[in-house]
Amino acid sequence: MAYGDLSLHTDKYQINMIYGYWKKGMHNKRCVFEAFFRKLPFGNGFAVFAGLERIVNYINNLRFTEEDIAFLAQQEENYDPDFFEELRKFRFTGNLRAVREGTVIFPNEPLIQVEGRVFEAQLLETAILNFMNYQTLVATKAARIKQVAPNDVLIEFGTRRAQEADAAIWGTRAAYIAGFDSTSNVRAAKLFGIPCKGTIAHSWVEVHRSEEEAFKNFADVFPDNVILLVDTYDTLKSGVPNAIKIGKYLEAKGKRLKSIRLDSGDLAYLSIQSRRMLDEAGLDYVKITASGDLDENEIYYLKTQGAKIDIWGIGTRLITCADDPALGGVYKLVAKEENGSYVPVIKISSNPEKIITPGFKTVYRIINKSTGKSEGDYVADVGEDVKGQHRIKMFDPVHTWIYKYVTNFEAVGLLEPVFVNGEQVFELPALEEIREYHKSQLNLFWSEYLRRINPEPYPVDLSEKVWNTKMNLIKQYTEK
Repeated sequence: MAYGDLSLHTDKYQINMIYGYWKKGMHNKRCVFEAFFRKLPFGNGFAVFAGLERIVNYINNLRFTEEDIAFLAQQEENYDPDFFEELRKFRFTGNLRAVREGTVIFPNEPLIQVEGRVFEAQLLETAILNFMNYQTLVATKAARIKQVAPNDVLIEFGTRRAQEADAAIWGTRAAYIAGFDSTSNVRAAKLFGIPCKGTIAHSWVEVHRSEEEAFKNFADVFPDNVILLVDTYDTLKSGVPNAIKIGKYLEAKGKRLKSIRLDSGDLAYLSIQSRRMLDEAGLDYVKITASGDLDENEIYYLKTQGAKIDIWGIGTRLITCADDPALGGVYKLVAKEENGSYVPVIKISSNPEKIITPGFKTVYRIINKSTGKSEGDYVADVGEDVKGQHRIKMFDPVHTWIYKYVTNFEAVGLLEPVFVNGEQVFELPALEEIREYHKSQLNLFWSEYLRRINPEPYPVDLSEKVWNTKMNLIKQYTEK
């Protein structure tokens, strides 16, 4: 799969920083960066990690072409020409660990960890965040929609409203990871193997002499896949009666009308009346599809009103994540090499939530062996033997008097090696495998953590060693 030339898919300050590192002879200094987010979107209780496949392909194809270098040579910084020789031989030679796509994730835990030369690790920041933030956001939105319609068919309809082609393609993939069943986007279907579905637009009806003729012609062309849009003129007086006629026409040919589609108006009322009319005509097998600026909130309200809708086409509000359009993930330096070993570094802010957790860390999901449910996520120093411990103390890193001791647990590491010394060691799973993995992930959590409204905050705790390191560094830089 071709991903295009993305070497300059970065912010200018990344280029300036790696130039500065090179100019000062610091470019081979090793360091550790972590990508994470601080706040859950949509007021949700969890997020769904997505974007790793594109990150892997980006890194594998990251090369500076002569055209790229010629462009940089024109910049006002007047880079030393020898710097361009360093860019010509650029290859990622570091280590990258990440959680699996489809993983249920939470704030303030490392999701992607990059270890290597600062020259390389710094450059990756912008692209990693771009891919992770958008796809994770859409996957999370899709998971919320799946929650309110777990047994219905969900079709991704967002291409025309997406912020350009890449957003449409990768947003479709993210939605499919979190439970959507198909897409209207033919290119996404081709690239990722997602089922592709389509109906007709109002223009198909309008170009014909009558609605009935439009429906009949479509049925003649696609007799095995007839879905009729019934709201061009008058849904109940014209659209549904004409659809019933075509349903009978198809039955006479040994075929069946699959569905009618409602795209406007009072969807609850229209679906209830349409269901009654179809049933009375003996077409109880015909499904009802709805579309038109829908999301989890609209679907929930429609269901409370008794709407008779089986299939949902979700577009604008999913692909643009209209109610919370940015995840806000960040990529922060947490450790640097000093005298042959890593030492923790910290960023301190007057906003307490922006103070990072320093050090070369990893994260475990602590599974209670008796219940099979997660007790929380546990961020520990990479040198700590969490799996070998019989008891761990899990405490709130802000309200430290809130704690519990956990025994009889399994510590499942969430960060897996993806690149080692620049070589990809992780085989990217098939999309269907990611979908199934995501479903299995949901079974690890009590329902109060997953609910759509007012979820219970899920514990993401620090080991005592990590917490003490953080407190000591804060004290070191603030008590002067």
